[in-house]
Amino acid sequence: MPKEEPPSQPLNLSVEDVSDNSVTLKWKAPERVGAAGLDGYLLEYIKEGTDAWLTANSEPVITTHYMIRGLTTSNKILVRVKATNCVGVSSPAVLNQAIHVREIGDRPKIRLPRNLRETLVCVVGEAINLHIPFQGKPRPQVSWSKNGQPLDPKQVIVRNSDKDTILFIRESERKDSGKYELTVQIDSLQDKAIFEIQVIEKPGPPQSIKLVDVWGFNAALEWTPPKDDGNSDIKGYTVQKSDEKTGKWFTVLEHYHRTYCTVSDLVMGNSFYFQVFAENQCGLSEKASVTKDCAFIKKAGIVYSPPEFPQHDFSEAPIFTHALSDRTTTTGYSTKLFCSVRGTPTPKIVWMKNQMEIGEDPKYRALTNHGICSLEIRKPRPFDGGVYTCKAVNSLGEASVDCRLDVKVPY
Repeated sequence: MPKEEPPSQPLNLSVEDVSDNSVTLKWKAPERVGAAGLDGYLLEYIKEGTDAWLTANSEPVITTHYMIRGLTTSNKILVRVKATNCVGVSSPAVLNQAIHVREIGDRPKIRLPRNLRETLVCVVGEAINLHIPFQGKPRPQVSWSKNGQPLDPKQVIVRNSDKDTILFIRESERKDSGKYELTVQIDSLQDKAIFEIQVIEKPGPPQSIKLVDVWGFNAALEWTPPKDDGNSDIKGYTVQKSDEKTGKWFTVLEHYHRTYCTVSDLVMGNSFYFQVFAENQCGLSEKASVTKDCAFIKKAGIVYSPPEFPQHDFSEAPIFTHALSDRTTTTGYSTKLFCSVRGTPTPKIVWMKNQMEIGEDPKYRALTNHGICSLEIRKPRPFDGGVYTCKAVNSLGEASVDCRLDVKVPY
């Protein structure tokens, strides 16, 4: 049977609110309760400058928060909380500093700008100027820290007012990267904001580049990531080649993520050098790693035999792809008839009216352009109505289409 014993002390005792005659506290349950269970919590307070602890609640409270009432304005008090059961009481959890009993107009609250809710990235040498507003009445106390340590006043300038704080770094360095914590506090009430600054620069060149193999028109390369990544993840590499004859560099791969590659389509009989740049969020490295050995593309006795393709016969008898449409027009208004035809060799186009070839009659104008056939009838009269036929003829056959044209007399 487990031994019955008092519980351990409550955890994380803190101030939730302060007024001119009361203090509200909160805490967390103890880690160890014991076999006897937990009956509740007892709160005691002592006025600063006295020796007598006063009981805040005569009966244990079950909740993990409690308001001590009936306090005198402007007094400073220390508070402690004990957990209790039928066996006894725990050791007390005590606040580290005295609570000033007074009315607080506005609780301290930091209004963190949206751009600081994610990591703030800037380039080495750029100025960092952060303006962070807050609220609180009376005027809160403002404190800054970086990675848990006070800021270096030689590197960072901080200016505070009753409504905001400004953090200024004239020329940022990589050592300015880290987690910054801002605290605004009124007595025992406080608000904190934590954000991260990342100062980056261009990376160093890749390491240990070497020419692994050369075959045909190809060369294989390998390298290792740079020693200095510029305080930013390496996003890729840029690979360039240089013909020994010209000495000019040409890019063959950009934003390449692997640390090995194959460069193809090299010119036969020429020698090539290669260089690789590293790339991060700030850009390409200032310098590149260059291969010590050159890749010589040997000439080979290759005889090119062009492939033979069978000749395709595109010959085709005339076929109308769009037929003539019946039309109605008014006396004196010119009109056009349209159709389209294909065929190889190009067919000859013949227009007929009522099965009689139109020929060179100036009343008609026939045009053919890329298989589109048109017949314009200029200022037709009622006797120009009838059945019109378009006939296409080539060496492989012929085809024709018809339509009716009606010419009406206006009333």
